[in-house]
Amino acid sequence: MLSSLKSSASSSSHEEQDHHQRHHPAARQLLISCADLVGRGDLPAAQRAVGLLLGTASPFGDAADRLAHQFALALSIRADGRLRRSSAPEAVQSAYLAFNQITPFLRFAHLTANQAILEAVEGSPCVHILDFDTSHGLQWPPLLQAIAERADHENPPPAIRITGTGTCLDVLRLTGRRLQTFADSLNLRFEFHPLLLPPDSAVPADLNLNSHLRPGETLAVNCVLFLHKLLKDEDDDRGELRAFMAAVRGANPAVVAVAEREASHGSPVFLQRFAEAMDYYAAVFEALEATLPPTSRERVAVEQVWLGQEINGVVVGTVRHEAFARWEAAMRAAGFRNRPLSPFALSQARLLLRLHYPSEGYQLQAARDAAFLGWQNKALFSVSSWH
Repeated sequence: MLSSLKSSASSSSHEEQDHHQRHHPAARQLLISCADLVGRGDLPAAQRAVGLLLGTASPFGDAADRLAHQFALALSIRADGRLRRSSAPEAVQSAYLAFNQITPFLRFAHLTANQAILEAVEGSPCVHILDFDTSHGLQWPPLLQAIAERADHENPPPAIRITGTGTCLDVLRLTGRRLQTFADSLNLRFEFHPLLLPPDSAVPADLNLNSHLRPGETLAVNCVLFLHKLLKDEDDDRGELRAFMAAVRGANPAVVAVAEREASHGSPVFLQRFAEAMDYYAAVFEALEATLPPTSRERVAVEQVWLGQEINGVVVGTVRHEAFARWEAAMRAAGFRNRPLSPFALSQARLLLRLHYPSEGYQLQAARDAAFLGWQNKALFSVSSWH
């Protein structure tokens, strides 16, 4: 896999990038026109226009075509409230794992958040990680490995407990068993506890984190691609986010790791939200095109299932992403202060990019005590640490 990333990256050319840039404005303008019809409530006209787009934008063409196809599908669902877009859980899981493997975004978020956690809990005999939206637990094997490798006779590894949250108890239990097996292979003292969250809400209204803590534990709270789920709709007053932040602050964690998409998809004006989402995902699709060969089945799965699901959520209005400035303000309002990312954390992220991904495309920047990973000149993900 990694060797194919390197070979395909070296084959991408500036001529190809120029080609995508020349064709992107036309596709974008057609989509913006359709989105304008949707925003003005002219749904019959929007449906006709979307039908034309779906007939011309190929899901297997260049990056601009593939992007246009995914946004046209999302617009068709927005214009016809009876339509639904869903994939089998197995397909979603496969696309998620492929996205983690073929792009640096999730690995960057996990690696950088893990390093912040490691540094904050160093020297603690008992560490409790409260992980929101655990999913398949991809973040934690590297952290367990790092803990085992730094231990010696004079500095034994701490006891580690992870409380993993999610909406599917079966998935959480399977994740816990996998992590337990891995921790056992490293001779680590390890526990995993599932915490089921209601499917219609990111967190319970009466969340009490202190009830999940034990005396003597050093608490780390992990919020990787989670906080945006607390913003429900265009009229949300951020009450759920404030309540969650207050609950986390009340648990007195040693560190809160935050990672989010560096995007602004929360505007109450549909056309503005749509245009911003187009710009954001255009960069993601271009990165995938430069990273993988045109025949890659993995890329097709990532774009059509995983990213298609995200795009649909943004266009339909069930998903709201916010840029770092909003999370920075929310953390400070809740009484948290920046815990600057260490030079080692940043050097690890740069090494990840240098070893496995197109060095001329993915860009890592440090600013405002946070790290930003993007494609070309557009930041796409941010990671920050708080206490």
